[in-house]
Amino acid sequence: MDLDVEVRLAQSGQHEAFIRMVKKVEVRMYNIAKAILKNDEDCADAMQEAILKAYKSIKSVRQPNFFNTWLFRILINECNSIIRKRLDSVAVDELQQFAEPSSQDDHIDLWDAIWRLEEISRTIVILHYFQDKSLRQIADLMETSEGAVKSRLHRSRNSLNQWLTDSMERKLNYESSRFGQ
Repeated sequence: MDLDVEVRLAQSGQHEAFIRMVKKVEVRMYNIAKAILKNDEDCADAMQEAILKAYKSIKSVRQPNFFNTWLFRILINECNSIIRKRLDSVAVDELQQFAEPSSQDDHIDLWDAIWRLEEISRTIVILHYFQDKSLRQIADLMETSEGAVKSRLHRSRNSLNQWLTDSMERKLNYESSRFGQ
């Protein structure tokens, strides 16, 4: 059945239409969640939450042909929420396992900078640099062009570089003023 028709049926309260649409993309949903989260339990949680949120707000879909993109965006938001919760629950002591003792502050600054990126850019950075996904794989997961992914990644790197450079300069200025140099 045509996606537009399925969305309209789901919006009119036909639950089976919603189930059919989700069934068609559940493997892709899992692949997206797995690429971001790496953990099957977290993937299941993210998928479950995304499907529930999508079901509750199906009437907000204005362009039925973008249902899949809309659903994947909800899923990515849920994955980012899980990552955010993970990062919030990691004690500073635990961060040392990810960084050399001398670069612990740099590691924290990097994550702070990553979370300052807009959501789409943050997702691309995480997928590319922390999940080792190629630009083509990210483009497929996000249903966009490889050029768009490459462009966002380039702008994100520039932003991260600027933020981290500014942060390092502030630290150096603080240290030199603290010790009277």
